[in-house]
Amino acid sequence: MADETIGIVGAGIVGLATAREIALRRPGTRVVVLEKEQDVAVHQTGHNSGVVHAGIYYRPGSLKARLCTRGMAMLREYCQDRGLPHQACGKLVVAVTDDEVPRLEALFATSRENGVPGVRRVGAGEIHEIEPYAVGRAALHSPRTAITDYTAVARSFAKDVTDSGGEVRLGFPVTRVTRLTGGAIEVASAAETLRVDRLVLCAGLHSDSVARLADDGEEPRIVPFRGEYMTVVPDKTHMVRGLVYPVPDPRYPFLGVHFTRRVDGTVEVGPNAVLALSREGYRRSDVDLRELARIARFPGIWRLAREHWRTGVKEIHGSLSVTAYMKAAQAYVPALHARDVVRGKAGVRAQALGRDGSLVDDFALHRVGGVTAVRNAPSPAATSSMAIAEHIADTVLGDPSAP
Repeated sequence: MADETIGIVGAGIVGLATAREIALRRPGTRVVVLEKEQDVAVHQTGHNSGVVHAGIYYRPGSLKARLCTRGMAMLREYCQDRGLPHQACGKLVVAVTDDEVPRLEALFATSRENGVPGVRRVGAGEIHEIEPYAVGRAALHSPRTAITDYTAVARSFAKDVTDSGGEVRLGFPVTRVTRLTGGAIEVASAAETLRVDRLVLCAGLHSDSVARLADDGEEPRIVPFRGEYMTVVPDKTHMVRGLVYPVPDPRYPFLGVHFTRRVDGTVEVGPNAVLALSREGYRRSDVDLRELARIARFPGIWRLAREHWRTGVKEIHGSLSVTAYMKAAQAYVPALHARDVVRGKAGVRAQALGRDGSLVDDFALHRVGGVTAVRNAPSPAATSSMAIAEHIADTVLGDPSAP
């Protein structure tokens, strides 16, 4: 309907991509993005590593696998059209021990099934040809894995929304969502109220609490994990040409410490994964006692802790000690030492957790009447953002073929 209003809560890359998709697909529809901060892409998008993933890791047939493959291609074309940074620097996924080689082979099979372009096995000798300072027993090389600037992409999406007649309202923290008789929805901040016909919640770190405002279920809960990076000093950045990653442990959604070249030429090591003490706990000193009490009351966190406490202790040790942090990284690039890095930025990941302690891995959407809530959008959400936006738009606009 031409006079319909659709609201989007959250001006991260997924929210903005969704607003853009709806605005372009349904000209005449009023699209309004509501963001509590004074800028777009302030949280997960703005603290992203910048990697454009090719789809190596994701379970075949999952939303992650399907949307990453399409989203990667869409994002590459978008960046080329808009003159945004996009460099296909390539990625090595390296097995450094013999017992990791079978997992690497399984990963190769997964990447082939997911249609990852150009991925191939690499022996120990060829690792040095691709990354002269890297070591390992074997590796997978993904030449089409790329890097970009996701903040720049998000700002471009925001401009597309406004150029299409939509709005991006900053400084609008949503405090109330009310579904009215007849199907309309009121979205309120402390200062104003907006009435919309349909609403999409892309609240990232606050996705569970905002969804509860719309009477969605309690689960999955969001538990914030801080990821800390080291930055390689300028005279050592030549030691990493592209991206060097470990073989992931299938028990965890976190990939482990790895090496990432950024579009500005800097090289980062990380991230680790430690429990953040606040939803937006980018520093160790960021403590929210109410948030800690909320986490402590949730049975899932204690079940997770009982199962993985050894890994948690290891991550905390690495957080406190640069030497310990780099010891793990040196398994892949031995020539880079603790003296060759400085502490860099940190991000916070919104990890969705079930009551049984299970880590929710795939993208997850819930619908409550005219409200569509994105309850889990972990990596590769930034890579997949344009494809996720298509999927959400299909759902919101009532395409019967939407999965």
